[in-house]
Amino acid sequence: MTEITPRPGLAERLSAMIRLPTVSAELAERGMAPFDEFITLMSTLYPLTHERLELTRHTDLGLLFRWKGRRSGAPLVLMAHFDVVPVDETDPWTHPPFAGHIADGIVYGRGTLDDKGPLLVVLEAVENLLEAGFTPARDVCLSFGGNEETYGDAARAIADAFRDRGEIPWLVLDEGGAVVDAPLPFVTGQAAMIGLAEKGVLTLTVSARGEGGHASAPPAMTAVRRVARAIDRLGASTFRPHTPTAIRRMLGMFAGRARGFGRVLYRMLAAWPWLAARVFARLGGETAALVRTTVAATMASGGTAANVLPSQAAATVNLRIAVGETVEGTVARVRRRIADPKVEVTVVEGDDPSPESPADGPEFAALAAALAASYPGADAVPYIMMQASDARHFHRFSPAVYRFAPLTMSAAQRASIHGVDEHVTIDALERGERFHRALIQQLE
Repeated sequence: MTEITPRPGLAERLSAMIRLPTVSAELAERGMAPFDEFITLMSTLYPLTHERLELTRHTDLGLLFRWKGRRSGAPLVLMAHFDVVPVDETDPWTHPPFAGHIADGIVYGRGTLDDKGPLLVVLEAVENLLEAGFTPARDVCLSFGGNEETYGDAARAIADAFRDRGEIPWLVLDEGGAVVDAPLPFVTGQAAMIGLAEKGVLTLTVSARGEGGHASAPPAMTAVRRVARAIDRLGASTFRPHTPTAIRRMLGMFAGRARGFGRVLYRMLAAWPWLAARVFARLGGETAALVRTTVAATMASGGTAANVLPSQAAATVNLRIAVGETVEGTVARVRRRIADPKVEVTVVEGDDPSPESPADGPEFAALAAALAASYPGADAVPYIMMQASDARHFHRFSPAVYRFAPLTMSAAQRASIHGVDEHVTIDALERGERFHRALIQQLE
């Protein structure tokens, strides 16, 4: 494997990216300027990538770079997105979210983890390999989208271009899991959590109409109360838990690394998936989300004044659909649980969950080998990604799609994604670059 000395200034390049507020949810207010500036910035920071790779644009916010390999064959596709979520100005950030502050080996700011940091380590690896005169064995494609956070069509257009050409990637890798310490109780050491599949996403509007009028004489059932009752019926037990194959594999691997009682526990849970589903569901939070469809009311509306009964009310409900279920079946179950013909359930948008990619083939083995070069001692552990990613557009026709960002993330860092004080360590960025460099160099 070619020895390469990475370029200095990695943290400063990420800082420059963070300073551009590419907030896709605020595109109407901010305009395209931050996104256009970001694309220009990439060409400045990574001149060899732009000079030697073929770039095609797909929609205003989709970029596809193709690095021609030494021979023909299915390409490696490395994905990331350069848009970020909005910031609540009242949140107590230690450093301004779009300042790209660097201190004590850490880069702070919105997007450092989701997803400009993972995008940067891909570009760093490619630029370093180009500078060393390296050419990959097969084509390497970089698929970058600018509206992932708003379920935009940039990545879909890129995936469609592959499918229309009849080109099925050898491996697709997008954001998702990370390198974590002590991933479950009784389990020691680091684990690289690699998503074999991702849950589906569904947004519903739950609405009702009622009698308007003065609030001093309300009827027994107002529109607001009817909607509130419907939401209350969509509790945690709305959907039955079940254990996907990836979670069984995860438990089996953790059984080999657990201590004492944990070793027996994880072996038992891996052997009895029905029991694992019930235990995980009882634990709640992230653990329960691995085995069941989740329901969360996220927005509510209705009314025009404090003393006026609204004639209509509505709530937005976000669901993450468990692997093995469908949008159609999920909507039907929601309607059955609400059990009120005067409540209307409307689908705003929805995607079925992805199928599970293999954990026993050469593609997963390639990820494990790249981990050995960048995070020695961290096992490649399969799991189910609970969020939605741009990779879902490829899984419709590509059998090997994985979700993993090669960065260390503590529990506090994972909580900062879409939250407050998002940050990444410079050491993690350096290891992430090493991961992608090793993955590209070992292609056959």
